[in-house]
Amino acid sequence: MDLTLALVIGVVVIALAFDYTNGFHDAANAIATSVSTRALTPRVALFMAAAMNFIGAHLGTQIAQTVGQGIINAPDGSHGLVIVIAALIGAIVWNVITWYFGLPSSSSHALIGGLVGAALASASVVHWDGVFEKVVIPMVLSPLIGFGLAAAIMIAIYWIFRNRQPGRTNRGFRYTQTVSAAAMALGHGLQDAQKTMGVIFLALTVGGFAEPTDPIPQWVILSAAGAISLGTYAGGWRIMRTLGRRIIALHPPQGFAAESAAAAVLYVAAIGFGAPISTTHTITAAIMGVGSTKRLSAVRWGVAGHIVTAWILTIPAAAIVAGLSYLVLHLIVE
Repeated sequence: MDLTLALVIGVVVIALAFDYTNGFHDAANAIATSVSTRALTPRVALFMAAAMNFIGAHLGTQIAQTVGQGIINAPDGSHGLVIVIAALIGAIVWNVITWYFGLPSSSSHALIGGLVGAALASASVVHWDGVFEKVVIPMVLSPLIGFGLAAAIMIAIYWIFRNRQPGRTNRGFRYTQTVSAAAMALGHGLQDAQKTMGVIFLALTVGGFAEPTDPIPQWVILSAAGAISLGTYAGGWRIMRTLGRRIIALHPPQGFAAESAAAAVLYVAAIGFGAPISTTHTITAAIMGVGSTKRLSAVRWGVAGHIVTAWILTIPAAAIVAGLSYLVLHLIVE
């Protein structure tokens, strides 16, 4: 088999493996609040999230274009494919580490960090303007907007239902949480499945099997959607516990407010700007936002601090692993 074709197949397999880890790593993003408030049972929530992830993956390709063309310039041929494989290894390793410790870090930023680290190690071109505009700015703004929007929705709920019986209100919001959790899962599929599509399409263009101006093939969309859905159904119980209980003990109205705010941010970023933001950052900030409306001490800020530390470390840590992976692969393959 031709080396280039073998490497393209290797990229596709590893990219789908990353997509699967993204699914089980980020399953908690969509369903932790619904499970912790007992609006949904864990298995029902996982099945619903997996289905909505699959549907969401088919709703656009703007983010895939950003990841595939707007972050790095990978050289054509086997050299460029080695860079892409190293980037995926860096992202997968960081995903597994943070999953093991139950930290809701960003699979998206792990992938971006992997691409940048592998490109730097190979002396390839990094589009720093694209990284700044499409990654760094949204990385800062999306949690802030998610925090503020969730707090605003929660305040509105408190005001609208101020004279209602709490027990009846909670029961009603358990039903609405099914809708908000589905919206969150749809946004997760719209955002995160496209990132894998972008990496696979990058490999196809580098390997000479597609042109940069071509549309993303349907088989790429289907395989990425399927992998992230299967990973989601496998679940991410460690991270689910962190998001659902350790930051703040959620009630159904708070879960609804957090999910609604996070879903809105995901849709606007994906459809409006083609920005690959972190679903993890957004929902975590939204949970903190609803908690802060009750009282600042209701949020366990120590746990939140550990999460923010993981956020800061994600891109450089994944970049370092990807750079080391490139050096090893370069010696072996090239």
